Amino acid sequence: MDGEKVEFFNQSTKMKISGLPKRLSFLDAAFLYLEKKECPMNIGAASIFEGKLTHEELTRYIEERLHLVPRYLQKVSPDPFNIAHPEWEFDPNFDIKNHIIKVKQNKPFRLKDLAKLSGQIMSELMDKNKPLWELYVVENFEGGCSAMIAKVHHCMADGISGVDLMKVLFEMTPQAQKPPQRDEMYIEAPKPKEPTEKFFDSLLHTFQETMTKIIEFQGGLLYMAKVFSRPDTIQSLPQIAELIPAVTAPPPILPFNAECSGQRRLAWTEFSFTEARKIRNFLGGTVNDVVLTALTKAVSDYTKLHGQKVKDNFVRFMVPVNLRQKEQRGSLGNLISFLPVEIPLDIENLTELFKYVNQKMNRMKETHIAEGLMLLGAMYAMIPAPIQAALCAVAKLPFPPFNMVATNVPGPQIPLYLAGKKMIRQYPYVPVGYKLGLGCAILSYNQTLYFGLSSDAKAMKDVEKFKQFLEKALIDLSKLVD
Repeated sequence: MDGEKVEFFNQSTKMKISGLPKRLSFLDAAFLYLEKKECPMNIGAASIFEGKLTHEELTRYIEERLHLVPRYLQKVSPDPFNIAHPEWEFDPNFDIKNHIIKVKQNKPFRLKDLAKLSGQIMSELMDKNKPLWELYVVENFEGGCSAMIAKVHHCMADGISGVDLMKVLFEMTPQAQKPPQRDEMYIEAPKPKEPTEKFFDSLLHTFQETMTKIIEFQGGLLYMAKVFSRPDTIQSLPQIAELIPAVTAPPPILPFNAECSGQRRLAWTEFSFTEARKIRNFLGGTVNDVVLTALTKAVSDYTKLHGQKVKDNFVRFMVPVNLRQKEQRGSLGNLISFLPVEIPLDIENLTELFKYVNQKMNRMKETHIAEGLMLLGAMYAMIPAPIQAALCAVAKLPFPPFNMVATNVPGPQIPLYLAGKKMIRQYPYVPVGYKLGLGCAILSYNQTLYFGLSSDAKAMKDVEKFKQFLEKALIDLSKLVD
């Protein structure tokens, strides 16, 4: 088959894929290994469009552009000898009909109907015998609109690369631009490998990845040594010592930190991005500080509602940090670390709470905690792939490492169009599980912050109540500016 054309769209298609990694990275693979019924590792978003976006129209539009994102034509192929992480390989039976699904409905959907359906869709594990993405089209949405639910496995993308993907499939005007011709792209169909060749290829990849991680680890140590030798860093050593418990000690168990079932319940809200910037400017911080302040107040109110104390108690957020360099923008996969941000629950005054959040975030950035934790990730990556898979398969901690995930993804601040239809709202989704019964994804789009609350139906039965507390906190923050 060497040099033959590969059939993907019922016609011969050639694609250029020189920049795509052929194997999953250790971080991509971890999302695959950690997945179980109680914790589906899907990410995605629910979008609402002006006018009627039909299933037929969307299928045609995506089909014309799918060669621009060839990863979406590939499926995960486990290593036959269980030596290395799985490979990406093109699906010879790819059929776009398996990925773009029309939602059956007998009446127009309202927002709560869309949230309920999104929760059901995100609860389901995807079929790993095909590329790990799906789009669900709701043709009849209230107000003469339509909607789409996008679902992608976390091993394929993180929040930043998901936004980069929007730039490929979405456009800035209603007039759809003609995509590059498929015959302008190319791909050499790989020659099927013999078992012996596969075995040595797996060995070689494992050796190369281990050596790469050793070099990255050594480089990281040199970088951290350089950072900690600076006078300003030396002065902040007491602050670094204060942050160590957030990495090593268990957090308190809050009402939503319980066993998960895998069934998801979602709640959505939104807030003016302009208003958030006014609060930021008035109080002297960042939009992310505004978000974390509102989330902390909501956690505090929710904790009190469930009869738990907030005095001398705290919440630990896992805040993902994008480590993707400028030249890596546009690549799929996961390039993230995180900040373990602990915030007291007993600060009632919102101004004081904001100041605390701002100072804590500044300290964590100054002390390079995210880079340090990435070094630990590099150490983990040096463990052989089969052991990584085994560790993830039996992973069950007596307590969660964090209370909840809070991921803030910056999106485009201008309206985007899909198949000529303007996207007017988009609510993001972040997976939960492993006793993390609540997560929050925030996406900024077209001057609005969209909050997507993900909860597990068993661990948290009243996510709508948490949404109400969050909305009140955001309103109360706005009143500080008035």
